[in-house]
Amino acid sequence: MTHTEDPPRQPSLPIVENLSRRAAVKGGFATLGAAAFVAAISPLRHAAKNSSAAEFMQQHYKELSPEGKAAVIARLESEAKENYGAEVTIADDRPIPGTKFVYAINLSVCNGNGKCVEACHKENNHDRSTNQSYIRVIEMPKGTMDMEQGTTTYTGAVPKDDKFYLPVQCQQCDEPPCVDVCPVKATWKEEDGIVVVDYNWCIGCRYCEAACPYHARRFNWKQPEVPAEQVNPDQSYLSNRIRPAGVVEKCTYCLHRTRRGKLPACLEACPTGARVFGNILDPQSSIRWILENKRVYILKEELGTKPAFFYYFD
Repeated sequence: MTHTEDPPRQPSLPIVENLSRRAAVKGGFATLGAAAFVAAISPLRHAAKNSSAAEFMQQHYKELSPEGKAAVIARLESEAKENYGAEVTIADDRPIPGTKFVYAINLSVCNGNGKCVEACHKENNHDRSTNQSYIRVIEMPKGTMDMEQGTTTYTGAVPKDDKFYLPVQCQQCDEPPCVDVCPVKATWKEEDGIVVVDYNWCIGCRYCEAACPYHARRFNWKQPEVPAEQVNPDQSYLSNRIRPAGVVEKCTYCLHRTRRGKLPACLEACPTGARVFGNILDPQSSIRWILENKRVYILKEELGTKPAFFYYFD
């Protein structure tokens, strides 16, 4: 008697990890209500109009071969020249083994001058017309850490006697809710603790932006405008390359600098020395000394997000 094997069963739902973004979008229809998903990806529909076929069909960063990654980077460099008139170099900076990056800010020293905001704006090629930045400095009344009682639109001379200043950016959480909610796995946490986004895989649903309790993610409503002479040409794929319209972006601790042994631009620009950054796994590092010897705070500890970003007072 001849035995005939059954054909392999097809999965009942699309598998997001290994398929194209088209399949990922299709998967969204399978798991969400159609109307809700159409509303969620509305920005994607607009972005797709401005995307090349090569960009739209590009594989996920983690799925790219070395040759495929080189081709993508070459295309992005060419597009920067065509769209912005700027010669740029885009690297693929990977985590340094044995490194876990952590940030701390001395709130007794920060005076609200905003130089960190300006440095982030320039370093990360943010849209000039909206004055975008990954950092918000909140002017807070003394005696509370409740961010709802502060304001980011303060004016006048700083510092004010009855205020202190709380810079907030991505906390690079060890339990990042923004990563958990992404329906296409366009954002993830890397070995050195930095949460990154594949901006060519993001579908712009903004679930991550809504999930972040620190309001640390930004949505690109339009193609960023940056004059050629102001473009920072020293870029990285997962960091400060000019992001397309219709995606969500975030602070990466300036990984295009820190993974090359430099400090974040916001730290270098701080005139008061309030910022401390480094590898917590290095027992001789300044950041390790701060965490071992200062009474440090984290924002919204009750949420269990485990930030890699600390605050302290002298």
